[in-house]
Amino acid sequence: MILASEEETVALGGQLAARARRGDIVALSGPLGVGKTTLVRGFLAGLGHSDEVPSPSFAIVQPYEALEPPAWHVDLYRLEDRSELEELGLDSAGDAILLVEWPERAGGHSWPNALRLSLDFAEAGARRLTAQVPPAWEGRWPPR
Repeated sequence: MILASEEETVALGGQLAARARRGDIVALSGPLGVGKTTLVRGFLAGLGHSDEVPSPSFAIVQPYEALEPPAWHVDLYRLEDRSELEELGLDSAGDAILLVEWPERAGGHSWPNALRLSLDFAEAGARRLTAQVPPAWEGRWPPR
């Protein structure tokens, strides 16, 4: 899938939010600046969040508990060792939706049932999105 603009990336996030369920995990991969947080901003807006959505690069975990369903935005970019994952308390997210940037930092076997989205740079400022769709997301992907 080609996302021609930032607006299309935000819109895709909103469309994903409309199809997401409690306990879902969306894993977002791609190089710095490709639009992972932009997609999350659209997702959270789709759940009704109207405030700023900062990248949680330094906080690592940013919960949005007031949303329905609740969502946690997780950025593992600064994770230096997989053992640090336990300290983040992600298992206490309950039935919140997890939006995980840089999931590869947690190891290849983390979140086997996640919808895995990978963004990459394409021509003329566009982004190329590829998806690995688990059985739990069949019938919900693609969101358009």
